[in-house]
Amino acid sequence: MNAANFSTGRPATMAPRGMVVSPHSLASQVGLEILKAGGSAVDAAVATSAVLSVVYPHMTGVGGDAFWLIYDAKSKRVRYLDAAGQAASSASIGWFEQRGLQEIPFRGVLPATLTVPGAVDGWCTAHDEFGRLSLGEALAPAIGYARDGFPISARVARWIGLTAADNTFNGDAKRIFMPGSAVPCPGAKLVNPNLARTMAAIAAEGRDGFYCGETAQAMAAFAKANDGFFTLEDFAQQRSRWAEPIATTYRGMTIYETPAPTQGFTVLEMLNLIEPFNVGEWPFLGPDHVHHMVQAKQIAYHDRDTQLADPSFADVPIARLISRSYADLRRKLINSARALAWDEVPSYGSLKGDTVYVGVVDARGNAASLIHSIYGIFGSGVVAGETGVVLQNRSSYFLLDPDHPNRLEAGKRPLHTLIASLAFEGDQLRHVLGCMGADGQPQIHLQTYTGLIDFGLDMQQAVEAPRWLSGRFALGEARDTLNIEGRFATATIEELARRGHAVNRWSDWNELAGHCHGITIDPVSGMRIGGADPRSDGAAIGY
Repeated sequence: MNAANFSTGRPATMAPRGMVVSPHSLASQVGLEILKAGGSAVDAAVATSAVLSVVYPHMTGVGGDAFWLIYDAKSKRVRYLDAAGQAASSASIGWFEQRGLQEIPFRGVLPATLTVPGAVDGWCTAHDEFGRLSLGEALAPAIGYARDGFPISARVARWIGLTAADNTFNGDAKRIFMPGSAVPCPGAKLVNPNLARTMAAIAAEGRDGFYCGETAQAMAAFAKANDGFFTLEDFAQQRSRWAEPIATTYRGMTIYETPAPTQGFTVLEMLNLIEPFNVGEWPFLGPDHVHHMVQAKQIAYHDRDTQLADPSFADVPIARLISRSYADLRRKLINSARALAWDEVPSYGSLKGDTVYVGVVDARGNAASLIHSIYGIFGSGVVAGETGVVLQNRSSYFLLDPDHPNRLEAGKRPLHTLIASLAFEGDQLRHVLGCMGADGQPQIHLQTYTGLIDFGLDMQQAVEAPRWLSGRFALGEARDTLNIEGRFATATIEELARRGHAVNRWSDWNELAGHCHGITIDPVSGMRIGGADPRSDGAAIGY
């Protein structure tokens, strides 16, 4: 395929001042309104994330976690904010061993209450540092949608139906998402007045409105009544953390990613691994292009699964993992003619996951790159009583192996698949980028960045291009499965199979391939150029 001839179903969105991208058009519109009202990129990101917590409840919510990269144009500094929830003080491997559990359940009260939601504290911490409007102004649209209702999209209706069929919802979740005990039809209005009250408390009292007082008391009481973990004290102790982002250069562009406990280092390691190859000279999405990126993924993910954990509890050798010398050593494993087999894939975790990404650039050139998730579809499937809050199941990523760095411990954050990114040319912000897709996220970052940098695609082309994801994305699939959307050329798919890849041909457009969104800032005109993934309900909206 010739990248120059790659056409999209929609053009890139262009605007001169501010832009918001997210996986739901209502959320993007709200973020834009906040920008036009004088809000900062962080104000708009909080507002967009909050609306997504209402209208995209299968993917995100106030019961989840988040990570931020924030660019302050005045100081020309990138800040990283970790808003991951910590394990409850009562969390221990022994608790599970005593009950004969070999792994943490993927659904239900146990993962739901094992870690405290971190995203709300992230909203408040980022807003305290970079907000220009009040927190109440940023949250008001989300409160209105929760209180007065919003239209269910076809995607959300489908996921409600699939989740109900799996008997995942607890009673409180069913009452919200299946009013009248029926799966709502696309276009039906859904309301969540309890969530509106919870968010109104945050708007009025900041973090204390969620982590202290009635909301925290109700969630702690829910955990106690259902043999869960977190307590009121666990909520009071939850705090976000500012730290330094990590970065590498790829063909002269500096690319920032979120550090441990997220898997952001794998993107940088993969870029280091493939940079010496003449990627741009290969046919776009041809067998060489895909084959070499998959090899890089195999290497980086092996490092992730053996090394990544909460850096407050484990010595994670990030500096070495993203070094050029380490990439030079590991690149020797890449065979241009044959697929690199994965024979030590861990037996833990799942390659499924659901997340929302919000990217914002404001009129002053500030940017927010925010990834926010409840992990699985509808997280744990559990709503905490009358709070209206869907609780995440991120803690199922902990291991019960006492010798592994990602083992469960009180106060610890699990390995996170969530990542967000910013890219600079010199000292000028060039790209704001992120996606959902759990274990697929670094692979999507890699594909999008090579499309932008090696092949000169615009953002809409880069996020809309046919996508592959390597790994096991369904029960029964081989660990070396290469899932590939059907829009790839048949000759490419056949050649990849000949080189030893276990190819699984997806449909032309597959939501499992993730939702990717981004904004490019034109280096000459300063125009904001946005791309929104058609695999989602999203939109890039600017002014």
